[in-house]
This record gives sequence, structure tokens and C-alpha cells, in this order.
Amino acid sequence: MDISQSIAELKRRPDFNDRVGMLLVHNGTVRNWSRQDGRSVVALETEVDAGKIEALRQEYLQFPGIYEILVEARSGRFSPGDDLLFIIVAGDLREHIKPVLAALLDRIKAEAISKREFYA
Repeated sequence: MDISQSIAELKRRPDFNDRVGMLLVHNGTVRNWSRQDGRSVVALETEVDAGKIEALRQEYLQFPGIYEILVEARSGRFSPGDDLLFIIVAGDLREHIKPVLAALLDRIKAEAISKREFYA
């Protein structure tokens, strides 16, 4: 996902200015260390359940004030620094958008993405 291009496309929608006061972006990347024990990570493999992500996206689109949610999650083998997960949440007020991004991110990571780290 090109974040700038995706935001520009959202802004071209005729009802954008009437409905959006904030966009929040998540850009998840591969760390070069393991969250569990700090070991050096040289690669990461991910598998994405696209159907589950779409179901979650549709669920969170129903929350008050949410205009649009865009998600791109990548499957495959990646190196530290590579982009893995993009989420854009657009809506009316930060009080609506911040909790949706946080909850959606946590659920995508827990329910729709599996990963395997490879160590040095």
C-alpha cells in the first residue's frame, strides 16, 4: 500500500470533507529482534487470512463515526525493516477513530495473521 496515494484517493471521494476529520495510519514492519526474548531476527514468515481481515474490517466499519477502513496485510517471507501491515482508519472524531484502530489492529494480529521468526 502506498499510504500517501491511498489517503489522496480517500480525499477525492465526494463525501470525504463532510464525514472525515481524522485519519490514523498503522504501518507495521519487521523488527530485527524478537518480542519474546530479544533474540536477533533475520527473517519472518507470515500467513494472512484475508477473509478474516475483511470480516473484521466490515465489523469495525459499523462503529460510530467511522467513514472507511483500508487494510493491507502481506503474506510471505520478509526481512527486518520490510512492511507487513498497513491500516488506515478514517472518521469524524479522534474519540471514535483511536479505539477502532487499536482494537482492529489487536484483533487482526491475534485472529488473522500467523508468523514464524527465524533467528541468527
